[in-house]
Amino acid sequence: MDSREVVLRNRPVGMPTRDDFEIVTSTVPVPSKGEVTVRNLCMSVDPYMRGRMIDRKSYVPPFQVGEVLTGGAVGQVVASEAEGFAEGDYVQHNYGWREALTCAAGELTPLGELAAPASAYLGVLGMPGMTSYVGLLGAAALKDGETVFVSGAAGAVGSIAGQIARVRGCRVLGSAGSADKVAWLKELGFDYAFDYHEGRLLDHLREGAPDGLDVYFDNVGGDHLEAAIFHMRPFGRIALCGAISQYNDTEPAPGPVNLTMAIGLGLTLKGFIVSHYQNMADDFRRDMEGWIQSGEVVYKETVFDGIDKAPDAFIGLFTGANTGKMIVNLES
Repeated sequence: MDSREVVLRNRPVGMPTRDDFEIVTSTVPVPSKGEVTVRNLCMSVDPYMRGRMIDRKSYVPPFQVGEVLTGGAVGQVVASEAEGFAEGDYVQHNYGWREALTCAAGELTPLGELAAPASAYLGVLGMPGMTSYVGLLGAAALKDGETVFVSGAAGAVGSIAGQIARVRGCRVLGSAGSADKVAWLKELGFDYAFDYHEGRLLDHLREGAPDGLDVYFDNVGGDHLEAAIFHMRPFGRIALCGAISQYNDTEPAPGPVNLTMAIGLGLTLKGFIVSHYQNMADDFRRDMEGWIQSGEVVYKETVFDGIDKAPDAFIGLFTGANTGKMIVNLES
């Protein structure tokens, strides 16, 4: 079996381009004892992958030039030499950016009978959904009925975070990058949604939350973080999830000019990644499946078809091409 795969050709400088990636073809090995061969159905591209394209120490090792990229994917078993895995089984793993693979059974997570389309396990029922859940309920210690601002609210994480806050009876504000995305946030039940290209961020926050913010879920950083700090209530909490506005900067960006306000207001600014809260995984799966079944949480995907479109999908994360989760469909 052959597999087309995406290799990191160059370390991007600034905004990634197609020239930073290369599509190659390899032969997938026949599984040995304890191994499984999987054909991928869909794969994920996520903003955190941009950081892994820089050669620096971080919470995950950097991608290596000349090697196949990795990331979340869902596939089906096509051959197995491992107990507990049979042909046709659905599995989740971290060998995206390729059409097929053979790996040790221990690197695969069985999904059993799917409760939703396979792609949902890369989004609302996967890492992005759990990031939203633990960011709000863990890092930000959300309380029912609070006022919450989510930046990048039309993305995979932000759209779910806003809906979780709404389920918890909160007033929810969200920023997005286009009129269509703002309209979608209003459909999701956001109390106030705005296009961050129009008007001053702080003016929008004052209009949407006249009494201030209790929680800010930060996916953007930069000017959004600065505006939120200006409008936080005493003892507010800021969950630092991402800073997509700065991922392609070629020079270090200055921090918020008003960070000293956190002292007098008693603010908590807490950075987190999803693996910090693995103890909440069972609660997340139970709650999220229930919210999806009840219709309290809905999700949207932006889909690119084919492994050759994976670089375009990834670049699209930084140009506003996606509403909801960005998915690359690999089914032929």
